[in-house]
Amino acid sequence: MTAAARPMPEPTSVVQMPGWWGMICLIATEASLFAYLLFSYFYIGAQAAQWPPTQPPELRLALPNTIILLVSSATLMWAESGMKKGQRTRYVLGAAITIVLGIVFLAIQLLEYHGKNFGPTSHAYGSLFFTITGFHFAHVAVGLLMLAEVEVRAVLGHFSAEKHLAIRNTTLYWHFVDVVWLCVFFSLYITPHLWWPR
Repeated sequence: MTAAARPMPEPTSVVQMPGWWGMICLIATEASLFAYLLFSYFYIGAQAAQWPPTQPPELRLALPNTIILLVSSATLMWAESGMKKGQRTRYVLGAAITIVLGIVFLAIQLLEYHGKNFGPTSHAYGSLFFTITGFHFAHVAVGLLMLAEVEVRAVLGHFSAEKHLAIRNTTLYWHFVDVVWLCVFFSLYITPHLWWPR
């Protein structure tokens, strides 16, 4: 067998693989994007006479949505730990639950958008609110596509306890999306209630 025809060796550690480092670099880049957006939100808010210009955002939908996303992270962690033990069925089940929870999160986010009495062009606050939450919405949607692709591969038996780098990378990305939402939720939904005049 020629050197070109030989199969590549199995990775001994996921952290040594280029794909893992690629995901870490992607997360770092996207984290910077959200950091800039949140900085813009607080910078413009600090100069405004009243921020937000309307009432603080309600927590009626946002708080349950936050819990849903946190639970989705827990189910995916449970699923990934199952794959590490060679329990493919556990991964398939946990990832399926995560996908459903992610879809529910996006549906509730759209429901909240529909109930807003302002839009992205109404004022600076509206522009930042829809830009920040919209970017996060897009990241969740991308995460769901990644999860769906890995789910299909898991059903087809492409992964094992020793070989599941794609699962590891997708799980990292999903946890990143959850952490970003916590920052967005605190910044856009909680802090306005702290400084809003009573």
